[in-house]
Amino acid sequence: MSQETPVLRVKKGKELVLDITAAAFEGKGLGKVGDYAVFVKHTTPGDRVRVRITRKRKNFAEGVLLELVAPSPDRIPPKCRHAGTCGGCTWQHIAYEKELEYKSGHVRDHFQRIGGFKDIATEAVIGAPEPFYYRNKMEYTFGDRRWLTEREVASDREIADRDFALGLHVPGRYDRILNLEECHLQIPVSYEILDAVREHALSHDIAPYNTHRHEGFLRNLIIRNAEQTGDLMVNLVTNGEEEAIMAGFAEWLPSRFPQITTVIHTINDTRSPSSEGRYQKVLYGPGFITEHIGPYRFRIDPNTFFQTNTRQAKALYDVVLDALKPESVPVLYDLYCGVGTLSVYLSEMAGRVVGIELHPGAVEKARENAASNGVDHALFEQGDMKDIFNDDLIRRHGRPDVIVTDPPRAGMHESVIGQILEILPEKIIYVSCNSATQARDAALLAEKYSLERIQPVDMFPRTYHIESVAVLSRKGT
Repeated sequence: MSQETPVLRVKKGKELVLDITAAAFEGKGLGKVGDYAVFVKHTTPGDRVRVRITRKRKNFAEGVLLELVAPSPDRIPPKCRHAGTCGGCTWQHIAYEKELEYKSGHVRDHFQRIGGFKDIATEAVIGAPEPFYYRNKMEYTFGDRRWLTEREVASDREIADRDFALGLHVPGRYDRILNLEECHLQIPVSYEILDAVREHALSHDIAPYNTHRHEGFLRNLIIRNAEQTGDLMVNLVTNGEEEAIMAGFAEWLPSRFPQITTVIHTINDTRSPSSEGRYQKVLYGPGFITEHIGPYRFRIDPNTFFQTNTRQAKALYDVVLDALKPESVPVLYDLYCGVGTLSVYLSEMAGRVVGIELHPGAVEKARENAASNGVDHALFEQGDMKDIFNDDLIRRHGRPDVIVTDPPRAGMHESVIGQILEILPEKIIYVSCNSATQARDAALLAEKYSLERIQPVDMFPRTYHIESVAVLSRKGT
């Protein structure tokens, strides 16, 4: 074998010029040296780039972008100055219509390559009407170990507040915070609140938290907004109580931002990095916000899980609802139901809805959501899916005609798939944020089910993440 084979030409630390030919999963661009793959972040198909190899494996390598030699025609200027440093928006440099095309290709590739489904065509991605300002929740972090940007380092000026940061974690660094100077993920007032809280903390000499020493007061700033009602929650997470400091925040925040409808104080005085904390106090307002999805109302408490993109959540739920039509079903199971938003949304199409969820708090909230919306035919069971989804549960609630499942990124446990194949509902509607594990599970179900439809929905514009709905019908029905 010649020493000039592609694998031998690619070495860690070496610089190469590559043509990026494809958008790989997880937001990386793909270039090749012969048949050898090199993945590079912050690139797009059509780019010619100079890169340095940072990691080499038998079948692929990874590189860091050093220079954009010739830009792709699909490349656009990022909206935010932090693009490329912050981990919040990884695809700001790609035209949105191309982003949707790449995401559709990822879903199709997973079902063909991992699932083994041939000659399938995913439907056009349901894109977001607004690719920015779509998140209804942002969780920012305080820290005394600020990440200096290349621009700040190059300026060679003294940074007076370098020991105080409020922003997002730098990717891969739990202890370093990028001090945000702008953010376009949530409605504009979100960043305005972040900026004002930072200035308030600096002017009042309120210390940020240090994860190593377990010292300092301010830990997180969480902002949640309701698109349909306009409710706005600010939740400050701190290391201890300090009543005088929090009384100051409680008085100042609503007067500075009259849009705020409630202020929460969460106390996390442990070393746990969780923003949920040990307990909470309501400093202003009712302590929750209310949101609508379609005709249904949902109460959102500080730690309530809720789909992050409200408008696209409705689009996603409508895909599932349309898959149930035209006739209602006697019994519908909603596996991994969370706080029951989808269970409630689908209730008009089922005689009985049975939701199953692991977390007790989520089950309690699901029951509250059903009751507050007058949905008395939705029942909820708490437990680990692989243990509770069994013959006894089916005897108590009836055999499902349709199963809707929205599992974690890891997909469904084999025993859950086995139970589905035993009870054989007429239809399975599989919602997933990870089309790779969705395709794997669909392949296991293909013994007795036909894949009818794959509908991607873009819940997270400007990132590589994509939600997809797969509809499977029982063979022979």
